Amino acid sequence: MQLEVDITGKHFENAAGERHDVLAHIKFSLHAGEVGVFVGPSGCGKSTMLKILAGLDRDYQGRVSHPAAGRLGMVFQEPRLLPWRSVEDNVRLAAPDVDEARLAELFAVLELSAHRSHFPGELSLGLARRVALARAFAIEPDFLILDEPLASLDDALAARLREEIATLVGGRTMITLLVTHNLDDAVRLGDRLFLMSARPARIVAELPISMPRSARGVAEITAIKAAILRRTNGERSEQDVS
Repeated sequence: MQLEVDITGKHFENAAGERHDVLAHIKFSLHAGEVGVFVGPSGCGKSTMLKILAGLDRDYQGRVSHPAAGRLGMVFQEPRLLPWRSVEDNVRLAAPDVDEARLAELFAVLELSAHRSHFPGELSLGLARRVALARAFAIEPDFLILDEPLASLDDALAARLREEIATLVGGRTMITLLVTHNLDDAVRLGDRLFLMSARPARIVAELPISMPRSARGVAEITAIKAAILRRTNGERSEQDVS
């Protein structure tokens, strides 16, 4: 099972007919069990790329090859829960065949067991993001897309939810693609990091992380982040020279 992406271009035209290039050259592949993380500046086109990969935007140049008949799970930047449905009903709506044991396990890992009958309006942002994650994992996806799932959370809450995501991802064989601008998220969760340029976005570096997630302590994470920053600063210097 493999995801192969070769996007050679993506642009928009505004009401005045002016062209705005968003993506320039995005080429990569991911295998089952891998977590690929895209890191780039705000507004560079990360979310546009995800919409293409999810099949929500077909107006682009290039090719995207998904796993054959694979199930797609997606967590958007906003939880996007139905306010008139309970937590459990929001999850079961996406995964009507999920059994009780599976659902109970998901809710336990994501600390949602006490909130099954609550409605989205009764939840904090952190809890709502957990429900969105439960909904995506409940369908047992072959390809999981996470679009900045920890955005707007305080550091302590983001750290807890990051560990919960790592637990869920680590126990499943699927292709996972995470988009973030947070290096902590990237280094703690990713197997391969892809650094993106400013718009029109291209991949400027691919950095594998061979160390298992469970072995990444504070010192290891600091070293990996330092290497990423050196690489990023080097790319910026090259662009300045050119």
